[in-house]
Amino acid sequence: MKFLAILPATLIAAAPAMAGPYVNSEINAGFSGGDYNGLTFENHIGIDGGEGKVGWYIQAGPAIVAPDGGDSEIELSGKAGGSVAVSPKLDVYGEVSFITAADNGYGTKAGLKYKF
Repeated sequence: MKFLAILPATLIAAAPAMAGPYVNSEINAGFSGGDYNGLTFENHIGIDGGEGKVGWYIQAGPAIVAPDGGDSEIELSGKAGGSVAVSPKLDVYGEVSFITAADNGYGTKAGLKYKF
């Protein structure tokens, strides 16, 4: 848990002057088959940057977790990720996310983005 507290400060302190702050609001709804499970509404403040073929971002803030038929709760969530251009048309990207709800959930995402 200390790692999650130290990581944002380290990245922001090491960020180049071109890094830019932003606000990101996102709604994620969950379903199991045809059943609605609820939604999470994230409101993050972040910073992003990069140089050349490398881009990165880090963001965090409150998340309203509203399960279907249950009481809403306010939790803390965040994401950090980056991308690398391996060619003019192909990027590799990855993301790590967390939320304090549901026993401190963590997630990862990785992929390729091909531009036509």
